[in-house]
Amino acid sequence: MPWQEDAFSHSRLSSFEDCPRKFHYRYVQKLPVETESIEAFAGKRVHEVLERLYQFTGRGAVPSLGRVIERFRALWDESFDAERIRIAREGADAELYRSNGVRCLTNYYRRHYPFDRGETLGIEERVAFSLDDGDRYRVQGVIDRVVRAPDDAIEIHDYKTGQRVPRQSALDQDRQLALYQIGVERRFGHSGPVRLVWHYLLSDQLRTSTRTPEDLGALRRDTIGLIDRIRAERSFEPRPGPLCRWCEYQAICPAMAARAPAPLAGPPADAPALAAALPAAPPRAAGSAAPRPPATASGQLLLRL
Repeated sequence: MPWQEDAFSHSRLSSFEDCPRKFHYRYVQKLPVETESIEAFAGKRVHEVLERLYQFTGRGAVPSLGRVIERFRALWDESFDAERIRIAREGADAELYRSNGVRCLTNYYRRHYPFDRGETLGIEERVAFSLDDGDRYRVQGVIDRVVRAPDDAIEIHDYKTGQRVPRQSALDQDRQLALYQIGVERRFGHSGPVRLVWHYLLSDQLRTSTRTPEDLGALRRDTIGLIDRIRAERSFEPRPGPLCRWCEYQAICPAMAARAPAPLAGPPADAPALAAALPAAPPRAAGSAAPRPPATASGQLLLRL
């Protein structure tokens, strides 16, 4: 199935679950974002280097660890823009994340050298598939690495650069890689064992999980139900929480405005230009519900999901 802009990805689904208002800003109104979190920036640089590493090893050339780190630092320096990168974590600076990136790559290199276990079937492999026969529930994603293991199982590998390592029980319920399994089985015509593999690079930990056909059937039904909820949504209420600190839409979100002192008159002086594209929200009493966007406008925009 070709790559489609209106298909759902795990990140799109998670965005709605985390905060419907953020989902509306990003995927319905498609508001432009000029900044990027330092976590996303650092993760992309690590992924780029690992992609390049396996391109080299696929040709029989294994670069030294020093060259791998050198490449990471060069990519970081070429791409880093202090005006564009957001650092939300208190007490953290860009150098901390740069050092963590080096640590991630060092841990991976030392654990997997000389990178000859299994056959690499895909790097940054795009998968796109439908959850139903009518092609109404399309899903797509990008897999960090697909491997045929020595025991002929297919492995779906995912690189994580953050500090948190979930419990095994949470990984056994993880949606992202399990969705990828549906796509991989179709892509490669594979009916044998499939392993889901997570690399927690910063702490040098490896986790695996598997899914039964019954698990994947339940996942299909649950994901279809979630997509139906998203398509039926009209209010897109904000869901304030700890993740708000990392949100790129703080300046225009009514939930964040409710936390700050009300301005005497007019918009804040530092409001971004994109706020001009949104209808002005009337003042509301503390504890009252967030304003609801016009149903007709939301409905028209939702047709593009």
